[in-house]
Amino acid sequence: MSLAEFDEKSLDGITMRTFAGSALFDRTFEEGMSLVEEAARYFDGRGREEARTLPDQAAMQYSSESLRVTTRLMQAASWLLVQRAVHEGDMCPEDATADRYRLGSKEICFGGRAEDAAGLPQALQTLLDRSDSLYRRIARLEEVLFGNRQTDVRAHFERLEQAFQR
Repeated sequence: MSLAEFDEKSLDGITMRTFAGSALFDRTFEEGMSLVEEAARYFDGRGREEARTLPDQAAMQYSSESLRVTTRLMQAASWLLVQRAVHEGDMCPEDATADRYRLGSKEICFGGRAEDAAGLPQALQTLLDRSDSLYRRIARLEEVLFGNRQTDVRAHFERLEQAFQR
């Protein structure tokens, strides 16, 4: 089963530790780290050259969209590394549910591409699509693995705070 095709039933009862030891995790981890390396090579090489040839408006859009790709990939890589640390026993599962280890920057990462992105280099458009797909799949995996656990805990503490402030 590919990551793009996973369904929630296949993850029933799975824990962070067992998920990070699965073939699905291995494929996702490999895809994520490979995409990080590919994007870095592109932005440091050919992408830099392509950006120099763009008109001002497109160059500004290129900068914005390249930051979106980078943000998605860094968030995805960070999340994947935390899951691997849990699996290897370097981090306890409870710590991994803390907000600081959750997938972040959703307002940037889920943001849509600019309407006139057709003027951007094809390689950047491909990185935008692939990074979006990876980020969305990891966000869905996180939702399946963690659910609203952190939100429920936070809500409970907020109720306790309100009760003791009275």
